[in-house]
Amino acid sequence: MPFSKSFPRIKDHYKTWEEVELTPEEEKEQELKAQEENLKLMGECIEQAKRIIQEKGMKPYQSDVVAMSIALFEKISSHQVYWKEKKAREKFKEMISQQTQKSS
Repeated sequence: MPFSKSFPRIKDHYKTWEEVELTPEEEKEQELKAQEENLKLMGECIEQAKRIIQEKGMKPYQSDVVAMSIALFEKISSHQVYWKEKKAREKFKEMISQQTQKSS
């Protein structure tokens, strides 16, 4: 099932919702961007967890570093959906722009 997102649009003084779907290629591209970003982010989370543990004078047990880095990662990383929504929003704006130009 392809990724889709609905966006509000005022048309003839009424709010309507228009759905935008990503192509399989666009969806895969956004997934790859998210994966790359998430790997980078997880590395940063591990470093932040180590730093926090050290600053707080805690023992740097590997399991604690991993647990804290996962908690940080979960708080920060909703990137896959974010990137897909961003791409869908771009497509929506392009669609509206093209429709506006055609009606002018």
